[in-house]
Amino acid sequence: MRILKKLVRILWRMFLFAVIYIVVMVVLFKFISVGYTPTMFARSMEALFAGKDATIHYEWVSYDDISDAPKLAVVASEDQRFPTHEGIDWKALKIALKQGRGGSTISQQVAKNVFLWQGIGKDRYLRKLLEVPITYLIEWVWGKQRILEVYLNVIEVGPQTFGVQQAAKRYFKKNAKKLTVHEAALIAAVLPSPRKWLIVRPIARVLARQQHTMYQMRLLGGMSYLKNMRKF
Repeated sequence: MRILKKLVRILWRMFLFAVIYIVVMVVLFKFISVGYTPTMFARSMEALFAGKDATIHYEWVSYDDISDAPKLAVVASEDQRFPTHEGIDWKALKIALKQGRGGSTISQQVAKNVFLWQGIGKDRYLRKLLEVPITYLIEWVWGKQRILEVYLNVIEVGPQTFGVQQAAKRYFKKNAKKLTVHEAALIAAVLPSPRKWLIVRPIARVLARQQHTMYQMRLLGGMSYLKNMRKF
């Protein structure tokens, strides 16, 4: 019984430490750039164990240094209710689960990419459980614009390549500030499977997604659709 009580105390302290750590990091990341993520570490280790170059291509840029096109493209492609939902779109999630899809919002993806892991199998359910409070926390602390800024910087856009700045540099030979609607839609098109669907050699399915994304961008009415995002 004494050992059990000691174990419970240890687990409780670990839990409290984890909660405090996440809260502190959420507050810090409201003001400073995200330097590295668990997904970046995982991809680097995968490459290392495979005997390949483990370099991670990543460069943080501010919201103002990203053109409007990728901001709208990812919303049109990934989460059209992003400006108005509170972090988790329960209605869309319910429909997605019935259709066998993930249904994560941009806010949930940020919570996962920055603070958690890319779980598969049974550990995916634990990650999803942890994702909920973190998602609501970043919605409350960061606001929509900061969440979108972080998302555009940390998303995986190709093999060991993260963020729209590196996507722009590596695949279009320019900065994220110069990305066009056509290029932004192509980046958004590969997001569901960025290591399989390559920007440099887009397959027919990717090109179809690109065209659909541009169509959705027009239907949403352009950047005016994002004007009601909460900045703080």
